[in-house]
Amino acid sequence: MRVGIVYDLIRWEEKDLMRAIKELGHEAVPLQVTREVFWLDRGDSYDLDLAFQRCVSFYRSIASTIILEEKGIPVVNSSRVLMGCEDKLYTTARLARRGIPVPRTAIAFSREACVEAAEKLGYPLVVKPIYGSWGRMIARALDRESLEEILEFRENMQSPHFKVHYLQEYVEKPGRDIRACYIWGDVPAAIYRVSDRWKTNTALGGRAVPASLSEEQLELVRRAGDELGGGVLGVDLVERGSESLVLEVNGIPQYRNISRVTGVDVSRAIVEKTVQRFRR
Repeated sequence: MRVGIVYDLIRWEEKDLMRAIKELGHEAVPLQVTREVFWLDRGDSYDLDLAFQRCVSFYRSIASTIILEEKGIPVVNSSRVLMGCEDKLYTTARLARRGIPVPRTAIAFSREACVEAAEKLGYPLVVKPIYGSWGRMIARALDRESLEEILEFRENMQSPHFKVHYLQEYVEKPGRDIRACYIWGDVPAAIYRVSDRWKTNTALGGRAVPASLSEEQLELVRRAGDELGGGVLGVDLVERGSESLVLEVNGIPQYRNISRVTGVDVSRAIVEKTVQRFRR
């Protein structure tokens, strides 16, 4: 098969996917979107059997995915999956509706409503942007005064999505959270992201350690991934005692640390499962 790698910046994951594609006997076709002009009114063909979406920029990823899909090329992940995973409000609402455990979460559109919600959630609590990754622009409010300071900062930002306030209970985790690799219903590997800080993202200094998930946690990852549309996802869990909750689902996951510390060839698993899926 001719398998495209759609990207804007080349990282370890994109290089390793091309390696796995070639080792499995397929042809890897790199497609750097920043060097392409995509004509919508012409019948241009990219001669691809399928493509992996790997852009860092969400807007580049969703735009290029839609373009390729409309030209008849299956893209992993699909535009529907990418849009659902990017929007934390949608992700949490969707999972909660299906009975998948998530932290208590409230959405408010004014300072007054935020303060009211905070009194019911209790302090500390976490204020998140509905769009974003790598733990950026997430803040912890310890009390009403700090919440109001966070809200004042957010409401003076230009991006309108900062006026949608996503408030979530603060879960006292055991110095770690979990990033699990979901591939078309399988969970081949997972890591603990360990840190003394309350944000445990590896992008913010968290340390990756191999994780052994319980059957309940594996099922939780599968349910979350299936509910968001399947494909290749990163599912984040947080532990609270014996209970696990889904924090986020990432539509274009980085997995270098998962491969590095677990020894699992995640790229090979991604290519094998995806090719198998689209050859049916």
